[in-house]
Amino acid sequence: MNALRQFYLEIPVVTRAYTTVCVLTTLAVHLDLVSPLQLYFNPTLIVRKFQIWRLATTFLYFGTIGISFFFNMVFTYRYCRMLEDGSFRGRSSDFVMMFVFGGVLMTFFGIFVNLLFLGQAFTLMLVYVWSRRNPLVPMNFFGVLNFQAPYLPWVLLCCSMILGNTVWVDIIGMGVGHIYYVLEDVYPTLSNGYKLIKTPYFLKRLFNEHIERNQQAAAEDRPGGFPWGGEGQPGLPEQNAGGGQQEPANRADQAAPAAAPQ
Repeated sequence: MNALRQFYLEIPVVTRAYTTVCVLTTLAVHLDLVSPLQLYFNPTLIVRKFQIWRLATTFLYFGTIGISFFFNMVFTYRYCRMLEDGSFRGRSSDFVMMFVFGGVLMTFFGIFVNLLFLGQAFTLMLVYVWSRRNPLVPMNFFGVLNFQAPYLPWVLLCCSMILGNTVWVDIIGMGVGHIYYVLEDVYPTLSNGYKLIKTPYFLKRLFNEHIERNQQAAAEDRPGGFPWGGEGQPGLPEQNAGGGQQEPANRADQAAPAAAPQ
């Protein structure tokens, strides 16, 4: 029990908070404490009935407890943690700002495509940003398909199409992830570019990051692009799509009801 508690407390704070709330929300539905009808994204009820909580709960419910829920949570946990331990190390406030930015954009796009739950789209955003910031990492999918990290979101999109699931979840997640990547990692590096997404001071104080530190990030933690051809890339330890080494990543359990996350 102490080992489990220690493992839990070692999880980065934002990843720990988000995955814990997702699990608790699903457990609450499983125990009939709340109904999915009280959680899904409904702009009419949000505006007319002031059910503001739906703006958050649409990102927290991943469907009924089962194999699909398990793999969704594994994906969410792994890529959320890899981002927070990697390019967002020591910048939890900026990570929260990415959550807010992505959530606002997905909520806006969700109005037009009539998606009830946006949790898996949020996971796809995390996967997309991680893949673009780690362009040289080799991936292995189901033990038969080898590719580099930036292709992972597209592989997942193809899986959704093959399984007959709605692709709007993947498209919105990838689209929002790309917008964040361009605004945060690409545009500020241009000759006339500057940082558009700025973390509020109160968030920095909340995470005790308001003291400026004049130090550069390690080379492996810096954002980078990807030469879409793969020529002359240095080799790295192969990872599976779930983030571990030499394990077949399993995303086949995306097949879930259209009204719930895949």
